[in-house]
Amino acid sequence: GDRFVGRRQIEGTGRVFGGQAIAQALVAARRTVHDDRHTHSLHAYFLRGGSDELPIDFRVKRDLDGRSFSNRRVVASQQGQPILNLIASFQKPQDGPHHQHPQMPDVPPPEELEPDSVTRRKFAETMPEGLLRNLMLRPRPIDVRSVGPRNWQSPGRREPVAHCWFRTVAPLPDSPPIHRAVLAYASDFQLLATAIQPHGLSFHRGEVKAASLDHALWFHDEFRADDWLLYATESPWSGLARGFGRGQIFNRDGRL
Repeated sequence: GDRFVGRRQIEGTGRVFGGQAIAQALVAARRTVHDDRHTHSLHAYFLRGGSDELPIDFRVKRDLDGRSFSNRRVVASQQGQPILNLIASFQKPQDGPHHQHPQMPDVPPPEELEPDSVTRRKFAETMPEGLLRNLMLRPRPIDVRSVGPRNWQSPGRREPVAHCWFRTVAPLPDSPPIHRAVLAYASDFQLLATAIQPHGLSFHRGEVKAASLDHALWFHDEFRADDWLLYATESPWSGLARGFGRGQIFNRDGRL
């Protein structure tokens, strides 16, 4: 009852990608909620690093089923040890006043940008055999196209701002929960890297050892994760061995 198992995804690093744990926890919570309710927010804390040698056990608590909202708590564990706590809220669709303050950044369209997979392949050719090279070359389910250089390409100090287009490499079903789960997966991209850009540091040179601590996500409107979305990220602060990153995701029409 309300227990789910997330299949293992071999990342090549031995660790579970944080976006995978968030997405699977969200899917587990969603499967205990009535179909007429859509995810509108989630808040997650990473407790321990997960191992990609093992599946993940998800246990869901049904905290609320109200007239308009439902709330779920999820504990993700491996070998009896919790690795992630997640709270998700679901809403029955309703009409209401609308406004949108931020404008989408003025960036080139994805068709004019080189896929990150091509850039990674070129970069990997300069690297020695090993774990990092394998990680750069492995197939990925999301087609990402960065607007500017990534920190492993350009090690200099840069403003803590990064933009990229992304979409799934193949079409998805017409199922909003699947698109939300994919967005939750992709929301863990580039945030940590954006936070170290002002300091000229690089994960790929072994200068930083990093892990996600907490992650929050709000779903404002309908979208498709198999159509191009722009992820605009920035890092307003870092210090005390922590970095803070935030992002906004727009569709091609500029809708947040």
